[in-house]
Amino acid sequence: MYGAGADDESEGLPGTYEIYKAEADALFKNGDYRKAIESYTTALTLRADDRISLVCRSKCYLMLGDTNKALQDAEASLAEDKNYHKGMFQKAEALYNQGDFEMALVFYHRGNRLRPELQDFRLGIQKAQEAIQNCVGTPDRVKLNTTGDLSFFKAQEEKKTRRKGAAPMQRPQTVPRRKRAAQRSAGNEKTIRQMLGELYGDRQYLEKLLRETDTNTATGRKINNLAEEGLFYLDTRTDFWQQVKPMYARKYEARLALNRGKAVKASPHEYIMNELEKIDHMITEQNYDAALKRSQRVMILLDGYTESQLANKMTFKANLHSIQGNAYLEMDDHENAAKQHLKDLCIGEEFEIDDAECRALDNLGRVYARSGSFQKAIDVWERKLPRSKTALESTWLCHELGRCYLELDQTQQAKDYGERSLAAAEEAGEDRWQLHALVLISQAEVKAGRLSSSLMTFERAYELSMLLKDAEAQAAINRAIDDVNEKIVMREREGGEDPEETQSTARTSEQAGDESQDLLTAPTTERASEQPNKARPSEIQPEEEPKQTEGNTSKTKETTPLTSPRYTEATSDEPAQATTTTDPADTTPRETTDTEGNNSSY
Repeated sequence: MYGAGADDESEGLPGTYEIYKAEADALFKNGDYRKAIESYTTALTLRADDRISLVCRSKCYLMLGDTNKALQDAEASLAEDKNYHKGMFQKAEALYNQGDFEMALVFYHRGNRLRPELQDFRLGIQKAQEAIQNCVGTPDRVKLNTTGDLSFFKAQEEKKTRRKGAAPMQRPQTVPRRKRAAQRSAGNEKTIRQMLGELYGDRQYLEKLLRETDTNTATGRKINNLAEEGLFYLDTRTDFWQQVKPMYARKYEARLALNRGKAVKASPHEYIMNELEKIDHMITEQNYDAALKRSQRVMILLDGYTESQLANKMTFKANLHSIQGNAYLEMDDHENAAKQHLKDLCIGEEFEIDDAECRALDNLGRVYARSGSFQKAIDVWERKLPRSKTALESTWLCHELGRCYLELDQTQQAKDYGERSLAAAEEAGEDRWQLHALVLISQAEVKAGRLSSSLMTFERAYELSMLLKDAEAQAAINRAIDDVNEKIVMREREGGEDPEETQSTARTSEQAGDESQDLLTAPTTERASEQPNKARPSEIQPEEEPKQTEGNTSKTKETTPLTSPRYTEATSDEPAQATTTTDPADTTPRETTDTEGNNSSY
C-alpha cells in the first residue's frame, strides 16, 4: 500500500500482524531501518491503514532521509482521525526535515493544543521558531517598505502559463552523482565543508570511491550504489542544515560569541534568583540540610556585593534568613529558627520591607508555638493581626491565637478569637475554616465548663459535617457530643451547676435585684440566638477526635473534646509554613504564607 513490499505475493506470507509488527519494532531499535520498513510494509498488508505502523514506518523513512515518503505515511495515519497526536507530530517532523518550517510550526502548535502535557510538541515549536528566525531574522531586524515582493504571484502566473502549454517534462527520480558534483562551484564546496564539519572527510572519501569504482562488475555496481546513497544522504542533510541555520546566521552568532568573550555571565541578580529557586526546590523535596547549606553559601556571596552592584541585596538577605529559619524549624532546632526569623524581622523593620516583616511575624509565631512558648506566639501574632490584608488571613490568625490561648487555659480569650475567626471565615467564604472555628469555640466552652453552650456549637459543627458528607468528621463530632452529654448527666447527678448559668444569675441579681428565678436561663437562650449564621460544611481531621479519660470528670483538661496535638504534630488542614516563591519575572523574591487552610500546624 505505502512503500515497497505491498505486492500480491505478500498476501500469502505466513504469520500475523503482531508478529511482523514486533519484528519491525525490534529492527527499528537496532537501527536496521530498511528491513524495518519491509516488516512494517508486510504488517500493513495484513492490517491496512493501521496508523501505528504508518507512523513507525514514517519514522524509518525519516531516519533514512526520505522525507517525501515519511510525509506520505504521516498523512495516511491522519486519514481517519485528524486529531491523532502521534500522526500529527510525525507530520510536523517530516515537514521540518523537508525545510517547511512554517507548516511544521503549524502542526506543532495543533498538537500542543491537543496534548499540552507532551514535551515533544513544545520542543518542536521551539526548534521550528528558531529555524524560522535563523532564515528570515527577527522582526526588529526587518525593514518594511511599500514596494512588496511580487515573486510569489509571478511564480503562480508562470505555473498557469505552463499548464496551458505542453505538459512539463518529468524530473528524473535519480540524478547521476557525477553530474551533480560537476555543477558545484567552489563557493558551494566551501559552504558544504562548513556545514558538514567532520563529515566532510567522509563525503570526500565517498566521492573518490565513486570515481574509482568500476561499474562493469556486480561488486562494483553494488559499491557504486552504496556510495551514491551515502552522498545523497549527506547532500540532503547539508541542504537541511543550511535551511535550519544559514551561513550568515552562523557567522553572526560567531561574531557575537567573540565579542562577549565566548562566555555569557549572568548578572548578580539573575544568579541569586536562580540560587533561590534551587533552594526552594530543595525545601519542597524536604531536603532541609542541603537547603540550609546552600543558603549559607549564598549568604556569604551576598555579603561580597555592594548596594550599587545588587539593588535588592537586603531583600535577598531577609529572604535567605527566612529560608534558614524554616529549615531549622523543620529540623526541630527551635532556637536557631527563632534567631533567623528575628533577623528577617529586623531587616524588614530597618529597611521598611513590608513583605519581610509580615513573613517574619508569621514564622516567629509558628516557631514559638511549636516550642511551647504560647505567650510569645500570642504577642507576635497579635502584632501581625492588624496588618492582615484579607479576611482569609485574619481567619487563620484568629484561629491560631485562639489555640494558643486555649493551651494557656484562657478560655474566654480563646472563645473570643474563635468567634472572630468564624466571622472572618464566613466573610471569606471558607468552608473549612468555618468548621475549624466552631470546633475551637466548642473546645473553649468545654474547657470552661459551659457544657450547654458547647453542646449547641458541636451540633452546629455536626450539621456542617453532614452537609459535607464527611463520615470521619461526623463520627468525631458525634463522639464529642456523647461525651458532653455524659458530663451534663453526671453534673446533674452530683448537683452541680453550669458556670455560665451561675455567672448569669449573679449578673442578673446585681442588675435586677429580686427578679424572678426564671431569668436564670435567659443568658443561655441569648447566647444561642447570638450564634452566627449556619456555615457551609468543611472537614475535620482524625487528629481532632475527643481524647477523654473515662471515669474522671473533675479534670477539665482531660475532658476537652476534639483536642489535637496542634503544636507538636502537623495536620493536613492547617496553614502551611511560609515558603519562598521565586518568580524569575519578578525583581524581588517574595515569601508568602499559605492561608488557604491546607495546614495550620506550627
